[in-house]
Amino acid sequence: QVHLVEFGGGSVRVGGSLRLSCQASGITSNSSYMAWFRQTPQKDREGLAFIDTDGKTASADSVRGRFTISRDNAKNTLYLQMNTLKPEDTGRYYCAAGPGYMTAVQALVFGASAFEYWGQGALVPVTS
Repeated sequence: QVHLVEFGGGSVRVGGSLRLSCQASGITSNSSYMAWFRQTPQKDREGLAFIDTDGKTASADSVRGRFTISRDNAKNTLYLQMNTLKPEDTGRYYCAAGPGYMTAVQALVFGASAFEYWGQGALVPVTS
């Protein structure tokens, strides 16, 4: 059974940085494409950053240059480094994994529908 658990959420000031972690079990982080999504009351679940089994990444325009996705295969953990945070980055952040193979760019295009496994989410309020 696949479980994804996010860690590292919490309040952060505008302009600050935060790193989220996602511990995976029942699946190895390098055997499936994975991603980070964000959901707010105003917006449907938005795909932010994607990584495939080859380690290639893709990011949404809204976070490119500020957010970086990476993984530590030895720890079976996915990360999201978030820098230069803005008030509009406030939301609940979800880790997700998909079955099978898909490139990071393909996963970005297909979005949430391409992912089968989801964490419970981590809340990140960005305050001024």
